[in-house]
Amino acid sequence: MSEDKKYKIIIVDDDDFLVGMYVTKFNNSDVEVDVCKSGESLLEKLRTGAKADLILLDIIIQGMSGLSILEEMRKNKLGENIKVVILTNQSDEKDKEVAQKLGISGYIVKSTVTPSEVVEEIMKIIKK
Repeated sequence: MSEDKKYKIIIVDDDDFLVGMYVTKFNNSDVEVDVCKSGESLLEKLRTGAKADLILLDIIIQGMSGLSILEEMRKNKLGENIKVVILTNQSDEKDKEVAQKLGISGYIVKSTVTPSEVVEEIMKIIKK
């Protein structure tokens, strides 16, 4: 039997095209992917005991912002053992600072990396 652990991530983003591309890329890397199109759906999943190795969270998303979602997670101790990486087009230093104070494991600006580089980076973070 293989020693390789199959990892699971949750992508929180409302851009169907991007999500579809990332799901394909992660599946090709043998990573199971769950998708939430809103912060509310992620929080509900976490409240009902959803498990994952990592949450990939956009900042600009319909409804709650990614930073509000993260604040809610921390405040209510949801997904405490799940690493969170921000994947966004927001390169604002204030956003980065707030996210880092909320205990993220990484901050990736979409426009500066290819989807393959995102997958590589996420795999490094998951395996840490």
